[in-house]
Amino acid sequence: MFKGSIPALITTFTEDGKVDGATFQKFVDWQIKEGSHGLVPVGTTGESPTLSHDEHKLVVELCVEAADGRVPVIAGAGSNNTAEAIGLIKHAEKVGADAALVVTPYYNKPSQAGLYAHFKAVHDACDLPIIIYNIPGRSVVDMSTDTMAELFELPRIVGVKDATGDLDRCASQRAAMGPDFIQLSGEDATAIGFNALGGVGCISVSANVAPKLCSQMQEACLNGDYKTALSIQDKLLPLHRAMFMEPSPAPAKYACSLLGIGTDAVRLPLLPATEAARSTISAVVHELGLEPANLG
Repeated sequence: MFKGSIPALITTFTEDGKVDGATFQKFVDWQIKEGSHGLVPVGTTGESPTLSHDEHKLVVELCVEAADGRVPVIAGAGSNNTAEAIGLIKHAEKVGADAALVVTPYYNKPSQAGLYAHFKAVHDACDLPIIIYNIPGRSVVDMSTDTMAELFELPRIVGVKDATGDLDRCASQRAAMGPDFIQLSGEDATAIGFNALGGVGCISVSANVAPKLCSQMQEACLNGDYKTALSIQDKLLPLHRAMFMEPSPAPAKYACSLLGIGTDAVRLPLLPATEAARSTISAVVHELGLEPANLG
């Protein structure tokens, strides 16, 4: 159910920084029509750290409504406060999300036992499948393979979004938990290598901008056609790099704005892409031949 190209959706804002719900729902519809296999609202790319709780819940509701069951919605529901994470996942379940993406608690730096206790508490509070989001570069804590394997014994812990950038993790996690553990890459640039080692898709930043190409690349991987996948990856690599040349999601939001998707507004402490970055991003979008999005 959870595989292929799954964009970590930007949250579209108006020029004055408010959530633009109408544009967001059109964006969701366009993503599905372009071939995305699933959707992640209010992940890091969706600026969840600077959305209010009400805005966070609204964006999940808007995504579920616009997706209308066509592809799975994996709602961001992470927090470094276990009670808050439970509240977010209960809401996601209530409004019809298909699963939840739960990040390892950032800043607190819990032990491995603390990580297990946190995820078990969230697991026990709802009936949604849960995908662990392991991103030590942002959360400053790294879930070990042993802890992940212990959590996988719980019935609704189904997989991981691995943003470690360490391809050995995919192999080690597959060895520890087997092929039924869903492994999704959290890094566009190494997603093909990740898939070759047992991954089944990518929760992608680049797919905000080039959903069709990202979808085609992932479908080629799922079909075992790595020659085709690599040819598409060669085209996408400059985009992958451009998306992280400055703090994300500022580059993605600027690229989307070039395609007529929302504005490039982000919330402090993030800043919009600089002029230097805009020049590079514009060139990459042009080189890929990306057409303005038909948002209807």
